[in-house]
Amino acid sequence: MRFFSIALLVTSVFLMLRCGQSQDLNASVFIPSPTDNPPNAEKIALGRKLFFDKRLSLDGTISCASCHDPRKAFTDNHAKSIGIGAQLSERNAPSILNAAFLKTAMFDAHLKSLELQVIVPIQEPVEMGHNMKNLIKQLRQIPEYQSAAQTIFGRDFDAWVLTRSISAFERSLISMNAPFDQYLAGQKNALTHNQKEGWRIFSEQLYCTKCHPAPYFTTYEAANNGLYNSYEGKVDQGRFRIHHDSSEIGMFKIPSLRNLPLTYPYMHDGSLNSISEVLLHYQKGGAKHPLQDPRIVAFDLTLKEKQQLMVFFNALVDTSYLRRNGF
Repeated sequence: MRFFSIALLVTSVFLMLRCGQSQDLNASVFIPSPTDNPPNAEKIALGRKLFFDKRLSLDGTISCASCHDPRKAFTDNHAKSIGIGAQLSERNAPSILNAAFLKTAMFDAHLKSLELQVIVPIQEPVEMGHNMKNLIKQLRQIPEYQSAAQTIFGRDFDAWVLTRSISAFERSLISMNAPFDQYLAGQKNALTHNQKEGWRIFSEQLYCTKCHPAPYFTTYEAANNGLYNSYEGKVDQGRFRIHHDSSEIGMFKIPSLRNLPLTYPYMHDGSLNSISEVLLHYQKGGAKHPLQDPRIVAFDLTLKEKQQLMVFFNALVDTSYLRRNGF
């Protein structure tokens, strides 16, 4: 039933975009890029080919798209992603839509660029499991990639070409044309009455926008959301593993809520299967971890208010990137 309802949601949003909305707001979005990696069509096209190429994994079974499927809002709908040899990764795969706006990459919010992030899953033993030096040698032997590297970058295919191409492709994946965006742009009938009420509850009645402000619906910061009351004995203690700073135990980067109905399951470990479960977690005020963010406090909602909040999240779905990018 879940997949059926998700399919109906995608179809209804798609029809809404075609029939009720006059412009594609994605076309007017400014896409930031680093000075050492300005985008162009050829670079993005090369990055796209590499993104879908399973030869980037050690055994040729996993591509970047295996965990970031365009049809699933660039997630995989698994609690934890499946890598080579059917191994489970440590965390839930976040969407890479709107990755161009990320200030840092990874759940630990510690990598400064998408270029650096590209290397991590390729070399992670439970994900793609490759060795960059060996991989580069293999990819350089592929005439299509070597020729593209020479044409676009003026150099042999190397790690620079690999990371700059894939990150350029990722930055091109923009999803900012949801009904909510049309509403903000002045099309007041883009949202239903209940969705408008849901936005009011989200932005005024509750504290949601303190961590998930529009338009990106994230602050990009790492925080402890009180998912567990203790991380004692847990392998993944969040940002703590980067600096071994005990004040950062249980801190993970705040995810965007865009396309939320499509990106289940939720939390860094995929432990919550539905938006209702996520909402219940926050209604209870979290699990009361000692380092839990003080912004998280218990609240009450009537059944109608909960329903209105839930339908508001549907207004954050924008699947027009599928058509625009030919997926």
